[in-house]
Amino acid sequence: MAHFKTFTACVLRSVPLSEFTKHLELQVSGVDHFGFVPGQWLSVQTNTPDGEEMTRAYSIASPPTENGHVAFCLNRVEDGFMSNYLFNLDEGAEIHFEGPFGNFTLHPPMRDTVFIATGTGIAPFRSMLHWLLADEERHKGCNLWLIFGARREQDLYYREEFDALALKYANFHFLPTLSRPEPDWKGLQGYVQEHVPDIIGSRADMHAYICGLAKMVKANRDLLKSRGWDRTSIRYERYD
Repeated sequence: MAHFKTFTACVLRSVPLSEFTKHLELQVSGVDHFGFVPGQWLSVQTNTPDGEEMTRAYSIASPPTENGHVAFCLNRVEDGFMSNYLFNLDEGAEIHFEGPFGNFTLHPPMRDTVFIATGTGIAPFRSMLHWLLADEERHKGCNLWLIFGARREQDLYYREEFDALALKYANFHFLPTLSRPEPDWKGLQGYVQEHVPDIIGSRADMHAYICGLAKMVKANRDLLKSRGWDRTSIRYERYD
């Protein structure tokens, strides 16, 4: 069995995004630069009170930086030991992890791309899009769409950031959609897969990245394949 280096990180900030979701910002200790590719994940480790070792995977929700910062977008699961452990950490607390792992990453050549997310499936796309848009050469000549589905408006994590990016970059289009909107909601309604056809039209020369629960991932993969997309153009990560 392969052994990987275990890193320690210190909690810099713990910011509520909704009642059951937090943005956790970490400083990796003992390194000047912590390298990873946008879309990768870390394996967080801790022990339960009775000594059982727990490990859970969390996508990195921040772009690579020179200062060794990484972030998670966490859902608190009622009976989930790890999610409650991380959710309740105070600033200054330490966590341990291995990684980075995973190949849910941007694959060249860059093309027009649709990113499809629900819930905390937004995490790897926050990393990818901030990285892509930070350098014009990375996204030049390409249109990027982010379709982000949630039940309610308060569950659209990082909405202000994506709105700001859409204002700044003419080729980035942010499309939030709600399945249970309040009457005053003016944006898109329904599930993410209902809005994909409006973006892709009859095209099959784009890339799609899909992240969220298995049922949503399957619905979007089936839709794209039914429209003649090659499976190598459809990349996905399931969160259940």
